[in-house]
Amino acid sequence: MLTYATRRTILAIPTLLFISFVIFMLLQLAPGDPMAQVPLTVPPDVKQKMREALGLGAPPLVQYWKWLVQVFWIEPQVLIDWIFGTSLAEGKLRVISWQTRSPVMDIILQRIPQTLWVVGVAYVVAILIALPIGVYSAYRQYSVFDQAGTFVTMIGFSIPPFFTGPLLIVIFSVISLETWWLPVLPSIYDTTHVVNDWQSFGFQVKQMTMPVMVLAFQITAQLSRYMRASMLDNLGQDYVRTARAKGLSEAVVVNVHVLRNSMIPVITVIALGIPAIFGGAIITETVFKVNGIGQLLLTALFANDLPMVMTLTFIFAVLIVVFNLIADILYGLLDPRIRYD
Repeated sequence: MLTYATRRTILAIPTLLFISFVIFMLLQLAPGDPMAQVPLTVPPDVKQKMREALGLGAPPLVQYWKWLVQVFWIEPQVLIDWIFGTSLAEGKLRVISWQTRSPVMDIILQRIPQTLWVVGVAYVVAILIALPIGVYSAYRQYSVFDQAGTFVTMIGFSIPPFFTGPLLIVIFSVISLETWWLPVLPSIYDTTHVVNDWQSFGFQVKQMTMPVMVLAFQITAQLSRYMRASMLDNLGQDYVRTARAKGLSEAVVVNVHVLRNSMIPVITVIALGIPAIFGGAIITETVFKVNGIGQLLLTALFANDLPMVMTLTFIFAVLIVVFNLIADILYGLLDPRIRYD
């Protein structure tokens, strides 16, 4: 297993370099100019100096090489500060946002907690709900519970977040103010809120409820269907009949033998969905005014902030490669028949 993981890690390096180059060239071909937002009163010679300061006058390959060096080069003082646990020295993070003139990684690190609070919690909640529903729906196929679960999951697949989000805002933040019997929830996410005691934690949970509900509903619909289909495929296998013939209890047969084998394809879906947590949910974050990674990417795209867009998309690519490797390793842990060495 260790040999396989090492080999995959080494092969991932040229893969990520190729992906970063393709993304960079596609962004270079995209229409738009970062200098378009500069006021018309600025003289042309000043605009030209600003373009040169941003590196826009250099050839695309030179710009890509500079970005690559800025991303992967760590100055010695930064490395020393990281080893000894001190704060990073200012000005050492080299990739600068064209829009804010601030280090890109500083901005990303500021937005990640907001994304993890909402999208991360929603994904965990969805997994905890979807897996039991999928298992029980498959075991009680065509029952009332299965039919109801199928109906609800079809709704989750069909209704987009840009409809569900405003609907929850109307129900829990507008109508509940008049009826008094529904819980009143904030419709706008307070990104400046800091959790430092139980009261502030309660407010954080309260303002997270609606965006988490929207995202968890959609993710639960997807995962529960995958879980149900995988369970149905394994419930009819010969090893299940053999386990029952040996006198094993139904709980052991379903929850140990069938569930373990059924989790193999579901792990792929979960592992590939985890990078989306760090990518944020653009629509949901926009509806609820959550200043997360998704909204940051959308803002950078509209502002033609290529260093920000390039860095974010590269981080997403790294996460996808890493969690693909984790999924492959988990295959071997769940199924003893899978050997990589």
